[in-house]
Amino acid sequence: MEKNELQRLFTRTQILIAPGYKFKIAKALITNFHQPLSTLLLLVAAITDNWKTIYEYALNNDFRFLSYGDGCLLFL
Repeated sequence: MEKNELQRLFTRTQILIAPGYKFKIAKALITNFHQPLSTLLLLVAAITDNWKTIYEYALNNDFRFLSYGDGCLLFL
């Protein structure tokens, strides 16, 4: 971007990992806790069926959310 003096980059993807996605290589996911209604939360929901229970536990126990928040390790 610096080389071409670009301030913004616009692109598209045809891949959205959401519930129903069949993981081909990954057996686990290390991530932080994401905001409701975000596409990153869809990723978490795709890897574990009990994501609501996990997030409820995090909320009830004062876990930190977003970029500088607590992390979690989720297995397929």
